[in-house]
Amino acid sequence: MSADRTAAAPRFDLPEPDAFTRPYWDAAAEGRLLIRRCAGCGRAHHYPREFCPYCWSEDVAWERASGEATLYTWSVVHRNDLPPFGDRVPYVAAVVDLAEGPRMMTEIVGCAHEALRIGMRLTVAFRGGEPEAGEAVAVFRPGC
Repeated sequence: MSADRTAAAPRFDLPEPDAFTRPYWDAAAEGRLLIRRCAGCGRAHHYPREFCPYCWSEDVAWERASGEATLYTWSVVHRNDLPPFGDRVPYVAAVVDLAEGPRMMTEIVGCAHEALRIGMRLTVAFRGGEPEAGEAVAVFRPGC
């Protein structure tokens, strides 16, 4: 039996939420960035985990992040053959330091590549969230 050639290409830019991460994706759809904070050691972390990666405590809870960050590092991607990234090139893949402490992988939008500087202030924005676009994904843009 042959594969259905009319099926849509898989999307590599959309998350697959589960029961644990659903609060994170629901908040993103509302324009809020959530992180996890440990009640045991007080440290915040991202990506969401059910335990603290620093002290292994399971006493962690969701917390609204300020949405402020600074640019730690970046790379301008000029080629990506996975859909839908090929339609977005060139784009900026980046790592940012959230104001609350954790580092986060993301994309920088709304800024000329030449204007990027380590330590520049950024603020969160969200891509997607509409029913046809899937889950909203946090991206960052210049200015706080």
